[in-house]
Amino acid sequence: MLSKISRRTALGSVLGGTLGWSTVSLAENTAIQTSPTAPSEEHTMSKSEPKSEDSAENVSEPFMYAFNTATILGQQLPLPEEINIVQRAGYGGIEPWCRKIHEYVEHGGALTDIRKQLEDAQLSVVGAIAFGDWCSDDEERRRKGLEEMRRDMEAVTAIGGTAIAAPPGGLYNVEKADLYAVAERFGKLCEIGRELGVRPRLELWGGSKALARLGEVAFVLAECGDPLAECCLDAYHTYKGGSDFAGMTILNGRAIGGYHLNDYPAEPPREKIGDGDRIMPGDGVAPLGQILRTLHEIGYRGALSLEIFNQAYFQKDAYAVAIEGLAKMKLVVRQAFAAS
Repeated sequence: MLSKISRRTALGSVLGGTLGWSTVSLAENTAIQTSPTAPSEEHTMSKSEPKSEDSAENVSEPFMYAFNTATILGQQLPLPEEINIVQRAGYGGIEPWCRKIHEYVEHGGALTDIRKQLEDAQLSVVGAIAFGDWCSDDEERRRKGLEEMRRDMEAVTAIGGTAIAAPPGGLYNVEKADLYAVAERFGKLCEIGRELGVRPRLELWGGSKALARLGEVAFVLAECGDPLAECCLDAYHTYKGGSDFAGMTILNGRAIGGYHLNDYPAEPPREKIGDGDRIMPGDGVAPLGQILRTLHEIGYRGALSLEIFNQAYFQKDAYAVAIEGLAKMKLVVRQAFAAS
């Protein structure tokens, strides 16, 4: 079980330096202070304080570029071929679907071979996509969902991964979900993850009736009892859920485990836009410059993972899609920090 921590410590690990809570005492939370991804003093400063302009980090490549294989899901390629495409296209990381990992094993493949392929390709497994109903209000459904998440985590760690997405499985259509209950359930999921060496990332889903907004995700992270709890955010999902991107400024960058980068068009309107309307970064109206600069300012240094569900891209050559995606991600990052 998790040791009991103070509310100040829990909030400090989630909320950013703009509230003065991200720097907690060593006695309160040694894990946050020693975490390799913890924000430095620079990243906990108030926005009114001057920042050094000497750091090359501000003007070069502040993030890793990764590829979420959902972007070529429609091509129905086997996992080894997806890995080969991502490596050839020049990405540093990959986010496979757990379903694809299990399919590979079911067809006689060995996960040791996948791990070796990833290592040889020098690809980091920055996350993995799972859909277990870990937070369902139905106890039996939740039990099965946790079992599914455990199986997925075991597969992820077998290929060298250390993190997994945890969208609001079981609560997609539940109005006014009890967020205290969700936080307790997420804490249990984090316990399983700690046992297996895989960190669940609470995933904001804009189309869900629960965990569709930044504030809801921050609340669950703060109340789950795990001082190193993380979330996974997404440009499209933040827009779809109705949150203002300015809300990201109160988050601590350490609490963001991964960021799905994409774009969306002006039409259809937010109320009607769907997953399949996502497009390449820079091709739509998302305030990507603001998003990327905010991520950097709050101390996020993780991967930007291209995630798009669009039938138009499913009709194209998968390698060409991967190449286009990396070029457009790099372009929007360069544009965002051009004035730095």
